[in-house]
Amino acid sequence: MNSDSTPPRVNLRDIAAKLGVSHSTVSLSLRDHPRISAAVKSRVREAAEAMGYRPDPMLAALANYRLGKDKNSVSAGIAWINAWQKPHDLRKFKEFDFYWNGAFKAAEKFGYRLEEFQLNGDLSPKRLHQILSTRGIRGILLPPHQPPYPDWKDFPWSEYSIVRFGRSLLEPACHIVTADQISNTMLAVQKIHERGYQRIGYVATEGEFSKRGVQFELGFFGGQRLIRDPNPIPVLIQREASSSDPKPALKTWLKKYKPDAIFTPDPKIPALLAELGYEIPGDMGLAATSILDGKLDSGIDQHPEEIGRVGFLMLNSLINDRARGIPPIFRQILVEGSWVDGKSLPDLR
Repeated sequence: MNSDSTPPRVNLRDIAAKLGVSHSTVSLSLRDHPRISAAVKSRVREAAEAMGYRPDPMLAALANYRLGKDKNSVSAGIAWINAWQKPHDLRKFKEFDFYWNGAFKAAEKFGYRLEEFQLNGDLSPKRLHQILSTRGIRGILLPPHQPPYPDWKDFPWSEYSIVRFGRSLLEPACHIVTADQISNTMLAVQKIHERGYQRIGYVATEGEFSKRGVQFELGFFGGQRLIRDPNPIPVLIQREASSSDPKPALKTWLKKYKPDAIFTPDPKIPALLAELGYEIPGDMGLAATSILDGKLDSGIDQHPEEIGRVGFLMLNSLINDRARGIPPIFRQILVEGSWVDGKSLPDLR
């Protein structure tokens, strides 16, 4: 087929002429802008589909370039919903603070502003929806949460594009961006073994983020297989309880299995080992699943700022695709971490 037989591309002005509206109305309708009524959006989309309209990728790239050049282009909001009982505790976790930073910077680049909404006694789900609707906000980022988890009641998720960080929230069951905790733990076991450690253990506390902990545990089993550990040490998972002293079980486990290195997501482990009389790294090496929150300088950098950035990019794609509500099939984007050497786990080779 030669170029003379190729039909011309349908553009926004063609659709506008057919409907008797301005081309800016067509453009805003196809971008699902809140300023345009639902009835007009429906007419525009039906006409665009019937006429065979397809966005021009070169024009879209040019628009994104111009948006990036415009420092004052912020014109729409993205909601970051914080439903923690003590909202300020959320970003005391350095990982979660970097989620915010990554998402904030990416949102700003694309012309959005990221706003935090604290869901508490003063702001109910119903009132939150009213505020978001009034401001024309159609995108929501959900950071990790601790129990008790929020009661969303009858919040109309069907009106929003949603992405959650991590696996702590079971509802809404929307798309996820998180660290690749299984792969990261397998990497850590390999790196610890490469540094001359033969008896590698895993210790965790089952509590606030127990579902996340399962991923680390699975990764540890995979790591033991990768290094072909002839005598793998069983994991020690302790239940979190204010009235329970974790030291006796830890002491028994240490005496029985004699690990020379421990990988852990629990920031309390270094202090517990010190109370039991162990010197780190003199008696054993320690590494953390997160060097930001694990109180150790050896372990995994989960690249949380990249997780935040990717979370916004996924949300932006959902907004552009007008994909709202709880998806029938949800996607998971996993961001791989990297190993960081530190003094808590010196090289024995």
